[in-house]
Amino acid sequence: MITKYLYDENAYDYHDGGYVQLEQAPGAEHQLNVPPILAPDRVEGNDIFYTVTAQAGETSILPGAKTRTWGYNGSILGPLIKFEMGKTYHVTLKNELDEVTTFHWHGLNIVGPYDDGGPHAPVYPNGERKITFTVDQPAANIWLHPHPCPQTARQVWNGLAAPVIISDQHEESLDLPRQWGVDDFPIVLQDRTYHENQLDYNEDYDVDGTLGRYALINGTVNPVVDVKKPIMRLRLLNGSNRREWRLHFEDFHPFTQIGSDGGLLPEAVELDRIMLTCAERADILVDFSEYAPGQEVILKTDDFNLIKFKIGDFDAEKIELPSPLAKIEEIKVDSETPVFKTVMSGMDDQVRLDGKLFDMQRIDTRQEVNKTQIWEISNTNDMDGGMIHPFHIHGCQFQLIKRNGKEVNPNEHGWKDTIGVNPNETVTIKVRFTKLGIFMYHCHILEHEDTGMMAQIEIFDPKHPIEYHLMSMDHQM
Repeated sequence: MITKYLYDENAYDYHDGGYVQLEQAPGAEHQLNVPPILAPDRVEGNDIFYTVTAQAGETSILPGAKTRTWGYNGSILGPLIKFEMGKTYHVTLKNELDEVTTFHWHGLNIVGPYDDGGPHAPVYPNGERKITFTVDQPAANIWLHPHPCPQTARQVWNGLAAPVIISDQHEESLDLPRQWGVDDFPIVLQDRTYHENQLDYNEDYDVDGTLGRYALINGTVNPVVDVKKPIMRLRLLNGSNRREWRLHFEDFHPFTQIGSDGGLLPEAVELDRIMLTCAERADILVDFSEYAPGQEVILKTDDFNLIKFKIGDFDAEKIELPSPLAKIEEIKVDSETPVFKTVMSGMDDQVRLDGKLFDMQRIDTRQEVNKTQIWEISNTNDMDGGMIHPFHIHGCQFQLIKRNGKEVNPNEHGWKDTIGVNPNETVTIKVRFTKLGIFMYHCHILEHEDTGMMAQIEIFDPKHPIEYHLMSMDHQM
């Protein structure tokens, strides 16, 4: 069993001079909000049609006046969007906000830069964009969020984010909790500060990553979950701009991690704590069988009470997980491809990727489609002890090889699209893109990517070159 956090404690966010300690939000406890499942507009065989709308609204969060928020198909966050491997999706993306936004499918392997939803795919006010793609990756918990450069952080802060689940036949064949909102819960971890019940991003802005005073889980403060089944599946997502979440139960009750960013792990991993950097996901099972009805079990982050689980009456239940849990294809490196090295450095407004700031009209590197290349991702940041930079690549899932030349952590053997890199550490990964396009790679502290800690890669087919029109940031905005 893993009984420690697997990152460098000296670089945790709470060492930062601008760190904001979580406080208990005023008001009563609330049942944890469970986003509804988005209903398709229509289904035609294996073709499913969805509409996703970015819109403004008002949400009751704290006592008193409602908070002006943004959401997808609602006032805050968004509904669960379900995809199934092998099916084709036709998605209409609508923007009812009064400013430009984009719809980035974080973790979805689709073509770029337009369908992927990075900054080259703006949807203007009262406008829409239509995309079509066939899902060809295994079951995973991914998500949707805006990605207009340089306004990503503020738009997420306002409420734009939604859970997305990919399913496949193998995952559906496993004996896992499946009753949405009963024993299968999304846990979208965020933090916000309110000023007379309203958000004021400019007031709370921190160039090193904006932190909030109150924990906001699925858009809920002071959340409570009624435990109606002995085994619960929690689909954890760090949807924060900056905050790291170091999760454990008050009594360090153990749990089982079955999946990470890109899907199921090859083997289940037993832990009593887990740390997620920005945009990382973890799929865990918690067995509450040993508790008696009426007991309360607290999920904490550091020393802060995050979610209260109230134990109810339920019949005994047991889940048998197979070994292996999933067969993970080991992608083989093409010998003719050189090692690609990228370096994250700096803090505050000095953050850089490979010593440069992002330019939407510059291609920083190229990689041939369906070729596997080794990437070495380094964090040279040693300013004030340094900080952990979560590194994300659009348009693919990758496999970890080494951390500073040593074996990766037991729960890092599956597919990943985001990985925290400690100061003075190099993480070696294997990267293969199966879709053509231009994709971003960047630090996922949202203010860092908005500041320019981001670059872009062209995935090309030498037999079928494509010419892209890359707009400038001014043009996009």
